[in-house]
Amino acid sequence: MGILDGIVEWIAEQVMYGLDLINTSVLGALGCDMTTFLRYFPAAETMYNIFVALAIGMILLNLIWQLFKNYGLIAGVEAEDPVKLTIRSVLFILLAYFADEIVELILKIGGTPYAWIMSSELPTLNFADFNSVILTILGVCANGAVALIALILVLILAWNYIKLLFEAAERYVLLGVLVFTAPVAFATGAAQSTSNIFKAWCRMFGGQMFLLLMNAWCLRLFITMVGTFLANPLSL
Repeated sequence: MGILDGIVEWIAEQVMYGLDLINTSVLGALGCDMTTFLRYFPAAETMYNIFVALAIGMILLNLIWQLFKNYGLIAGVEAEDPVKLTIRSVLFILLAYFADEIVELILKIGGTPYAWIMSSELPTLNFADFNSVILTILGVCANGAVALIALILVLILAWNYIKLLFEAAERYVLLGVLVFTAPVAFATGAAQSTSNIFKAWCRMFGGQMFLLLMNAWCLRLFITMVGTFLANPLSL
């Protein structure tokens, strides 16, 4: 059993070292800043102007179509008021053109509480210490294949923590997609028939920022719990 215990303990230590590496790299990369997103998806910035041109084209096309209906060239079809339609179209053309600056301002506002969460003081934490703590506790409370039980507990911890990190990364990528397709979303607000799409995009954008904050809060809360546990593992 000595050889088996040594192998199991080594595997558990490697798992925790890997978890420590993932923790330090992922948490620092995520946030409301799109720097990391552009590092891995540089084409998003390159093709951004395409979405701006597409958005302006959609708004102008809708304006021409609605004016065309207003002047009675298509009988029996309802159309929007031309004055309100023109004002609304001009407004959303400006919004689509300056979408990057508008979204960047919103990201700065949302990134402030994220920075507060990430910069808060936490107990010193090294995931690689967790395996030795588990072995100590199991050595006190149990007999037999202690290292194997510790490996199982470490794998459960690592798997659930990695799932939480991947969920945060998924939120971040989706937020980046919403940011760099924002001009098209603004274009849908220029017409009454598609205004619900624009409202849904606004709710989705705000919701993704909120969920990203909650993911960061949960991760930091988990790290605090593990740090406290490592400081005094045998206390209840």
